[in-house]
Amino acid sequence: MPSITRRNFVQTCAAFAAPPQGHPAAPDIHFPAVARDRLAVASYPFRASMERPGHPGLALKDFAAMVVDKFGIHNIEPLSEHFPSTEPAYLEELRAAVERAHSHIVNVPASVRASIYDPDAGRRAAAIAGSRKWIDVAAAVGSPSVRTNIHGLRNAPPDVGRASESLKAVAEYGASKNIMVTLENDDLIIEDAFFLAKVIDTVNSPWLRALPDFGNSMLKGDEAFNYKAMEAMFHRAYNISHVKDSEVDEGKVFRVDVARTFAIAKAAGYRGYFSMEWEGQGEPYAGTRKLLDESVKDLA
Repeated sequence: MPSITRRNFVQTCAAFAAPPQGHPAAPDIHFPAVARDRLAVASYPFRASMERPGHPGLALKDFAAMVVDKFGIHNIEPLSEHFPSTEPAYLEELRAAVERAHSHIVNVPASVRASIYDPDAGRRAAAIAGSRKWIDVAAAVGSPSVRTNIHGLRNAPPDVGRASESLKAVAEYGASKNIMVTLENDDLIIEDAFFLAKVIDTVNSPWLRALPDFGNSMLKGDEAFNYKAMEAMFHRAYNISHVKDSEVDEGKVFRVDVARTFAIAKAAGYRGYFSMEWEGQGEPYAGTRKLLDESVKDLA
């Protein structure tokens, strides 16, 4: 295969980015006002019991019905790793199952196994293609957004310029499908909240937004840093965030002030969804129920 030059890469970005005439200038979601209706449940905390190859368990198409039955919540956030297929027939089946449960998918967190800031233009193009694929999936299942991760590189530090160039193409492709692209503070280096803020500000598109995670930035062990990170993220968020009351890393538990974080979201004018992504000790059903109860109280 011929090598991809920078010129080829820019042309590839343009091909991915070119939206059809008449696509919306910006997302326009009418969020519910009732506190409980703003809550969602992510599939990630239930990963040990989710169906996967060689491991029977809860099928993703049954997840929405389970969430309604166990928690009385009608919004879900299915992780990309829990999709047994991305073929059109399966995606149609999944969307129909969610609709039968009178539920909605509010975001799809997707893992893309290539880096959008890779110095190699060909690998950056692969990262754009991977994100583009999940934008198509989100559109097929009725999700308003997809979270694309920033895959790290051993010998290349995060680069605002290259990341922004790639994500501009991804966001413009999202706009062509009426799908937002979100970035989560999921790693203290590769996806540091303040690095993400610089990237989002550089791209400067309403289709590229932050996904604030209540707990991930607490892994630094610095409360002041975590809440400043939350302020930076919520000022750039639109439709989705992750609620946690703790993080466990190598046996150490990091606690989060949930009420304080909800106050940060309110002060930033955030009106979107809060997805429960319980990460604490114990089993996920009780942990998720606890987060839901506290979220309703803090949103009241």
